[in-house]
Amino acid sequence: MAEITCLKCGAKKEGFERPPFPGAIGARILEGTCKDCWAQWLKQQTMLINHYGLNVMDPQARQFLTRNMEAFLFRAGATDEVDTTKQGTISH
Repeated sequence: MAEITCLKCGAKKEGFERPPFPGAIGARILEGTCKDCWAQWLKQQTMLINHYGLNVMDPQARQFLTRNMEAFLFRAGATDEVDTTKQGTISH
């Protein structure tokens, strides 16, 4: 495995053997995300799914999670703060 400089934490760490996510975003993760930051994202993703009661089969929910993943890992845009008044919905 190659050593990468993580875009999230800035540390030089061992990268993934293969992308942990499909498509172009997976390639970006492979090139610039360490396993520790990916593990942090998985915890954040679980929290978002549980808090908002997301059905990951719903395209709108997947889009919401993907947008938050990009913001979390690549600092691209803003992550959605957990707003307890919106529990159970992702409509903004």
